[in-house]
Amino acid sequence: MAGVEKKAAREQRTIVFVDEAGFYLLAAAVYTWAPRGETPILKYPFWEHLSAISAITPEGKLYTNVQDSSFRGPDIVRFLKHLLQHIEGKLLVIWDGLPAHRGQVVKEFLRNGGARRIHLERLPGYAPDLNPDEGVWNYLKNVEMGNLCCHSLQELRQALRQAIVRLRQKTDVIQSFIRQANLEPVV
Repeated sequence: MAGVEKKAAREQRTIVFVDEAGFYLLAAAVYTWAPRGETPILKYPFWEHLSAISAITPEGKLYTNVQDSSFRGPDIVRFLKHLLQHIEGKLLVIWDGLPAHRGQVVKEFLRNGGARRIHLERLPGYAPDLNPDEGVWNYLKNVEMGNLCCHSLQELRQALRQAIVRLRQKTDVIQSFIRQANLEPVV
């Protein structure tokens, strides 16, 4: 990672860590309260879910998008354009090897001018813990939304939106995800 950080500094790029996650109606059980020996049973209607993508910067900024279906190439390009609208200058996007990241649509976006401001770096497949953005999902699922069981996608979307708003105000927590990945925030 040191080489990537040096490249970003040399080219005056903002480092942006990107990752995706799924949020299901079934709660992420953090703590349960039940009489000893009586395991609580959570009932939920089906496996519907929301897909979320986020990006964090060393300054503690959080950018997100949530949708009802899994992310595909056009959705990834739309999110990259969203980042370009909200972050000035050149970007160094660091993400995992999701097939949608390597797809033809993303390559075409870069060829058609996206590469003027965006450079993409892929994390090694064996080390997801190097991506500090994983901390966003862990925090949202286990702290902000732990034990939350929603009855509909609308309710889940609202709860996720509120959790994201709360997290956006905690830049120190977002920067702690970067420190946890053994990267120092550059402010």
